[in-house]
Amino acid sequence: MTDATLLETLSRLQPFASLGAASLRGLLPLCRRECVTRNLDPFSLKDWHGQLVYLVKGELKVDLADGSTMLFVGGSGEALMPLSNGGAAPMSTKAITDVELLRFHEDSLDIVVTWDQLAAPAAAGDGEEATDWRSKPGIFAAQNFVDGVFAALPPAHIDTLLGRFRRVSVRRGDVVVRQNDPGDYYYVIDRGRAQVTRQVAGATVELAQLKGGDVFGEEALLADTVRNATVTMKTDGALLRLDKDDFVALLEEPLLRKLSPAQALQRVAAGAVWIDARFSAEYRLDGLPGALNIPLNEMRRALAMLEPAQEYVVYCQSGRRSSAAAFLLSQKGYRASLLDGGLKALFAAKGKA
Repeated sequence: MTDATLLETLSRLQPFASLGAASLRGLLPLCRRECVTRNLDPFSLKDWHGQLVYLVKGELKVDLADGSTMLFVGGSGEALMPLSNGGAAPMSTKAITDVELLRFHEDSLDIVVTWDQLAAPAAAGDGEEATDWRSKPGIFAAQNFVDGVFAALPPAHIDTLLGRFRRVSVRRGDVVVRQNDPGDYYYVIDRGRAQVTRQVAGATVELAQLKGGDVFGEEALLADTVRNATVTMKTDGALLRLDKDDFVALLEEPLLRKLSPAQALQRVAAGAVWIDARFSAEYRLDGLPGALNIPLNEMRRALAMLEPAQEYVVYCQSGRRSSAAAFLLSQKGYRASLLDGGLKALFAAKGKA
């Protein structure tokens, strides 16, 4: 099934039929196809818990709890609604023909639907144009809401957050943030590509390439310090900019999960892994046993070596660098918490014990 065919199929299913075009396109990476041969029971083959399951091709006989039987035909009638809603599967099913099913994680779909509804254009103020955020594929990629920058944002903050972003047009070669300048804004790339570089011993070192939907600028805001890198546009494009006060209130506080020393030790004892966000020389001096040493300035490049299912507790000396590191991990969908007060607080708590 091509992407175009899949989009056309999704546009007929419920509740997808109510979504904007950008949200439908963003759902494609979240969709999973399952093919089952005739005479088999699809719901006995695997665990469908937490999934929404749709019949899109073929015929399926369904035995219901009340003793009745229904015949579902893919892509029409009752099959436009999910056969399984969050794991509440029919009593039993049988594929009358070969069938094709589509499945989605229920929670992921609910997050995307929430964003889609709140991002629709509302009445604009005097002299302002209403913004349909669903038309902006960079920030409005479904993956950003499911396991990316906005995944943990409370729904109550969504509408306010969208209203506080300001769109800024940029040209190729524009320097958006400059190393050693004060931190003032948090950025999301709506359209275009950018390069992240740092001056090290007089040489320019490339740290990362950014594309639509990627974010930058959070480290200086979280640590209340100067920019540690320069971001330069590689193409013409557009950025979504959030000022420091709004960033702290609407993103930092919801995403940054702080743990007391006692809570952090309990999490690690239960299987969480320490991440030391300090330089290697500091780590060698008094790093915690079993900790991964990933300095803050290396965190973006080290993401690929981390396990998405693993829980991490990030620390530094005081909590300043680790707050930026923990936020970076959280906005990328990792299960990360911050040791509040850093090693100073941990060692002080141990001294009192």
